[in-house]
Amino acid sequence: MNGIVPAPIAALPWRVIFILMALVGFGAMVLYSAAGGHFEPWAGKHVLRFLALLAMAIAMSRMPLEFWKNTTFPLYLILLVLLVVVELMGFVGGGSRRWINLGFITIQPSELMKPVMVLAAAWFFDRLPPNRIYGIDAIWPLVALLVLPSALVIIQPDFDAAIAYAFGLAVVGFMAGLPLIYFIGAGAGVAVLAPLVYFFGMKAYQQDRVLIFLNPENDPLGAGYHITQSKIAIGSGGIFGKGFGNGTQSHLDYLPEGHTDFVFATMAEEWGIVGGFFILFLYFLLMRWGLSVAMQSKTRYGQLVAVGLTCTIFFYIMINLLMVVGLAPVAGIPLPFVSHGGSSMLTMMLCVGIIMSIERHPGAKRGQFQ
Repeated sequence: MNGIVPAPIAALPWRVIFILMALVGFGAMVLYSAAGGHFEPWAGKHVLRFLALLAMAIAMSRMPLEFWKNTTFPLYLILLVLLVVVELMGFVGGGSRRWINLGFITIQPSELMKPVMVLAAAWFFDRLPPNRIYGIDAIWPLVALLVLPSALVIIQPDFDAAIAYAFGLAVVGFMAGLPLIYFIGAGAGVAVLAPLVYFFGMKAYQQDRVLIFLNPENDPLGAGYHITQSKIAIGSGGIFGKGFGNGTQSHLDYLPEGHTDFVFATMAEEWGIVGGFFILFLYFLLMRWGLSVAMQSKTRYGQLVAVGLTCTIFFYIMINLLMVVGLAPVAGIPLPFVSHGGSSMLTMMLCVGIIMSIERHPGAKRGQFQ
């Protein structure tokens, strides 16, 4: 076999590449159907974007762990500057100011900050002496890392990104050995601040999302329309679905955003529970791969980064799936590798590329999870 396949090709991480190709391929089929049997405007771009970003991820896998350590804070500072630029000259889409148009590409700095926040937290804990993990020195740097970018994205407003930042830092902190009491205290603080954020920090449409989450039937033709139609689409698919290309909710435009945020509902209508379990199984394989890379890494930094980035991908999956079935408020979080969208695909492939790098360069043994 080695004589048939060139060594550089054989050395590629085919295990995860096949998983990603299955997810993207299935997603392209759903997008093809959602467009009425056409590759444009979604399915074709979806596949081409993935192939380009897969090449980027493979190139990233060649970088040693020291490269990511050395570039963490330059990337963090650059993205902070870009978040400020978004406030000054970014353009508005979907009611929020989140994007910068560079002419040849449109970027969303709040998305790119998610993996960088994990890198920054892992960098900090990698250097923190074990005997200081229980002190205030283990907390205030994390708060400093979180506050400024979170404040900038909340202004946009993009609460989803702020929650994702906090989630990534919490995962890395937990795996690094932070005492459980810190997380209990943080949860209590969130519970106290939540009403204040709702009444004074959210715009009207965001407040509607929370109210509709609590009672979607209260306004089925207004603010609750998205989730109501999503439930109808998923429920009507049954076990085996209506068949490829035979969905009615998406094809008749009853299901809004059926190619992005609610792509799972589009899929479930045509492929049923069987299609849903197929996607969940692929995500399970992807999460298992990421966690296995973390366990096999021989450095504390590699372990923390791999777990943090794997859980960042899991955050997208969890929130999107909970949203489409009415168990979480509607949020602008697409389904990884299945939904149409450039910024989210870029973020996910950055996570995958760095995990590939850790798999390729496990490093010298320095420490394990505490």
